[in-house]
Amino acid sequence: MKRWIPDTIAARTLLVLFFGLTLSHAISVGLYITDRTSALMFSGGEHIGERIATIDRLIRNSSEAERQRLVELADGPRLGVIRTPDSAIGDQSADDWRTNVLRDALTTHLSHDGDRNFRLHHMGAMMPGHMGSAAGETMMVSMPLPDKTWLNFTAPIETPEPFWSLRFGLSMAVMLAAVAILSTLVVRHLTKPLAVFARAAQRLGVDVKAPPLPESGPEEVRQATRAFNEMQERIRRFVVDRTQMIAAISHDLGTPITRLRLRAEFVDDEEQRRKMLADLDDMEKMVFSALSFARDDAAHEPQVTVDFRTLLQRVCDDTIDAGHPVTLDAGEDAVPYDCRPVALRRALNNVIDNAIKYGGQARVSLAESPNDILLTIDDDGPGIPDDRREDVFKPFHRLEQSRSRETGGTGLGLTVARTIVRAHGGDITLSNRDAGGLRVEIHLPR
Repeated sequence: MKRWIPDTIAARTLLVLFFGLTLSHAISVGLYITDRTSALMFSGGEHIGERIATIDRLIRNSSEAERQRLVELADGPRLGVIRTPDSAIGDQSADDWRTNVLRDALTTHLSHDGDRNFRLHHMGAMMPGHMGSAAGETMMVSMPLPDKTWLNFTAPIETPEPFWSLRFGLSMAVMLAAVAILSTLVVRHLTKPLAVFARAAQRLGVDVKAPPLPESGPEEVRQATRAFNEMQERIRRFVVDRTQMIAAISHDLGTPITRLRLRAEFVDDEEQRRKMLADLDDMEKMVFSALSFARDDAAHEPQVTVDFRTLLQRVCDDTIDAGHPVTLDAGEDAVPYDCRPVALRRALNNVIDNAIKYGGQARVSLAESPNDILLTIDDDGPGIPDDRREDVFKPFHRLEQSRSRETGGTGLGLTVARTIVRAHGGDITLSNRDAGGLRVEIHLPR
């Protein structure tokens, strides 16, 4: 059922307007036709009753020789009149609202002629031989004359315009066309701020320092825009404050590390001095990584359009030059992409280095579509358990527990990579290959 319901506010609003106005218009036309039919019947019954009473009075008061001539003169297409020996209507006739209308009119107009008897009957078709050959509803009236003959009147009932007529179709089409044009303009105007908010929210996920939205439009829209801008400013301040705090801590740690390095030089025990200096080297590298992560230099780098295939090729070539096994399948065609190239190169380098460090080698492949770019990095390592895949993206979290930077790194490589990729609107996913090893997929939207 849901698949038949439009998925947008504009389409649903137009559907409700179309359905509601069509239904109300149909009901209004139906009521109009019903009222018109009743009005025509009441006015027609009054007019026919007056004519019948006049003709009856004229013929009754005329001589026997003139009666037949008057009957022939009164007979016409709008009111048929014949004179017969017996009533054309049987003794029993069914009453309905039409006959009641005509009976009331006849009773009123014949009230001056004393107690005047008459019979009424509603027919579905006109009497043959009278008022042409067309068929339709008719009212019949039979009235006795003093000479024991009967006057029979046949009056056609005006057929009302059918409900599903050309006029009804044209009026419905004109109304729906007007509603479609005006409603589309109004609904698009009202839903336009929603599209603006959606684009602003997507932009906020990529660039927290994006300019605020202009506060324009109705009061409700201005309030929502103002709240969105305030939220964006609070998020920006939070990110800046966090970055500055981590950067300050990392910077301050540099001084005591330097002092410890100088003091370690005065340790007489060669073995202990070597171990202390190695630990200090690891601490200094971790602090430097934390400082680089906190600064998030990519956020300040301008976006430019580059050939993503060439950028990826350079990262792989640098890794191969360092003596690591890397294969690349990226085709020969250029892949234009709008990005922050220094930051993106850093992310790609971290992911490829991670594959080499834990999987022995990296097999890189590139695929593209009109909407996104898919980069796949496979290795031959042990893979990652399903319940631990999200842990590898946590800062300073390492699955390898030796605490050696040569085997486990600082725990920031994938964290930095995913931060940069998400800053470009994409994401990184991990999965274990059926043949063994880990597969890293990087999705970058265009």
